[in-house]
Amino acid sequence: MSESLSPEPEPVPRTPGLGARLRHGGRARTLLLVAVAAAVVVGALAFWHFSGRESTDDAQVDGHVVPVAARVGGTVLSVHVKDNQPVEKGALLVRIDPRDYEVAAARAAADLAENEATARAAETTVPLTSTTATSQETAADSDLAGAEARLAATQAQQREAQARERQTGGDVERFRPLLAKDEISKQHFDAAVAAADSARAGREAADAAVRGAEKAVLAARARLAQARTGREQVQIVSARAASAAAKVEMARAALEQAKLNLSYTEVRAQAGGVVSRKTVEVGQVVQPGQPLLALVPLDDVWVTANFKESQLKRIRAGQPVEVAVDAYGGRTFRGRVDSIAAATGSRFSLLPPENATGNYIKVVQRIPVKIVLERGQDAEHLLRPGMSVVPTVLTR
Repeated sequence: MSESLSPEPEPVPRTPGLGARLRHGGRARTLLLVAVAAAVVVGALAFWHFSGRESTDDAQVDGHVVPVAARVGGTVLSVHVKDNQPVEKGALLVRIDPRDYEVAAARAAADLAENEATARAAETTVPLTSTTATSQETAADSDLAGAEARLAATQAQQREAQARERQTGGDVERFRPLLAKDEISKQHFDAAVAAADSARAGREAADAAVRGAEKAVLAARARLAQARTGREQVQIVSARAASAAAKVEMARAALEQAKLNLSYTEVRAQAGGVVSRKTVEVGQVVQPGQPLLALVPLDDVWVTANFKESQLKRIRAGQPVEVAVDAYGGRTFRGRVDSIAAATGSRFSLLPPENATGNYIKVVQRIPVKIVLERGQDAEHLLRPGMSVVPTVLTR
């Protein structure tokens, strides 16, 4: 008898036990805790890293721009530089026609020679005039003394003649009654009268001599007064000599100015740099002060970063800075904070903002911060004024 085959029972799926589930859940929680801890550490590190940095994209490279202008006017004979050409300090840039200034220098030299000759003649006249004036004054003083002495002598003679006249006149008056009484002879009386007449004539001569001596004294005093004006003549001559010397200095200064103007016909670089904004051409007539070109020294550039006023809390002079330059794919240059501007950028604008209507909206202001590069960072002079950069100040 055949036996019927019964189907085999299907396997029953096994469910993990409680221990396995606990082990799997523990590993998941561990991984989650590790991930959370790592995220916290990374976040803390990122916070610590970025909290010690202040950055702005409102920044650019700055530098000096040295304008070169004509000091004198004239026709441009030659231009020795081209745009974007590097030049050294003292290099010849432009030459202006010098002929007019050569003529002016020659004329100034001739004027100086003429004034020097006049000054030498004036200087020679001063001692000669002084000597002549002194000798004339001495002679006039001596003449006055002699005239006064002669006046004194004639006055003494006058007094003597007057005394003799009085004496002889008295004799005649005494002899007259004696003659009437025949007590003296007629001859004796006539002799007394003759003596009186002679005394009177002597007195008149003495009077005339005194008047002449007085006139001589007056004349001598006049000559002395005239001689003493020689002092003023010496002063006048000295003043003329000083004026001539001053004219010499003026002529010398004019010659120096003419030489300077002649030298200005060669326009040279006052600083080394790269030629920019060249506007001068050969044959152009330029005027004094007219701009010809500009020089940009690339060995002295810095960064001007306009930070928000809220970022300046921790920025200080001397802090290190990393400067990323857009033109070179973010290449970084090292520098340091040099200084912070004394006012916001808007205060230096052509039209500073001023709210006069009362509708005030607070706008965060930006304050320029000067950043200088460390020595040797731009040895190739790659940075150009006006380039956009992104400085990051390491405040910690």
